[in-house]
Amino acid sequence: MITKAIIPVAGIGSRFLPASKSIPKEMFPLVDKPVIHYIVKEAVESGIRDIIFVTSAAKKSVEDYFDVNFELEYRLDKKGKSEFKSAIHEMADWANFYFIRQSEPLGDGDAILRASGLLGQDQAFAVMWGDDVIISETPVIKQLIAVYEKYKSSVFAIEEIQGKAIERYGVINGKEIEPCVYQVSGIIEKPKLEEAPSNLGIVGHYIITPDVLEALKKQEFDKRGEIGLAYALHDTVKRLPVYGYKFSGARYDCGNKLGWLKANVALGLEDYEIGQELGEFLKQETSNFKYQMPNQIQMSNVKMHGES
Repeated sequence: MITKAIIPVAGIGSRFLPASKSIPKEMFPLVDKPVIHYIVKEAVESGIRDIIFVTSAAKKSVEDYFDVNFELEYRLDKKGKSEFKSAIHEMADWANFYFIRQSEPLGDGDAILRASGLLGQDQAFAVMWGDDVIISETPVIKQLIAVYEKYKSSVFAIEEIQGKAIERYGVINGKEIEPCVYQVSGIIEKPKLEEAPSNLGIVGHYIITPDVLEALKKQEFDKRGEIGLAYALHDTVKRLPVYGYKFSGARYDCGNKLGWLKANVALGLEDYEIGQELGEFLKQETSNFKYQMPNQIQMSNVKMHGES
């Protein structure tokens, strides 16, 4: 069974500077919960019981978020706000949380290696980036676990990426062997659009087997001075089956401003308290907007909370 997940959160979040100078990007709010809340909740709902964060000195607020806060709970009790107390207290019981420091920014592969000492021998595990929020009926990690249990090999989430955005992703070459499941024959990291072997990009959800972990241990530092998981997967594909799974769900890349804003709008429209009013506001603001923007959202198609 897959019961452990590694979540690297040591990055500086340069796309969100200056805000990320004092607030980790993983703690940026999506309506009333931080980004990392959704990542961890997905893991827990997929059966993960041990969550290993790889952090840096600037990420103590991530640790605090999943800890008990007795003073806050006492104050909420005194004010008769027991529903809030229950909501913040239950998170500490979601899983066993572990925190490991990455002293230098040496890449996602280095982060995984630092956490690997807490894994069981010959044990597959999940890896989730701290900024890929996916809203789906069945948690994506749970979808990946089902593929792993069938093929007993590493598997990662893939998504169709449009246009030049593909240049920001690891891109797979492979064959669809059953609906949504691809056997990967090659991976190119951040190719030029004209060099991409497909439009299927790897997103931040993985089930990793010990074979990939061994390949990761053999990686050398790249030209940026980092060790990357993508290169270990690339080497593993040459020897063993690796699979990509085109998941079901709406993904928001909260590692950039636009993705984070889209996630706030989408989740805000679904929020019981503010969904109706937010939908009306967006329609009004769009109709009042004076400048024609390329690819402008057609707000007449936006559904407010409660609409069918």
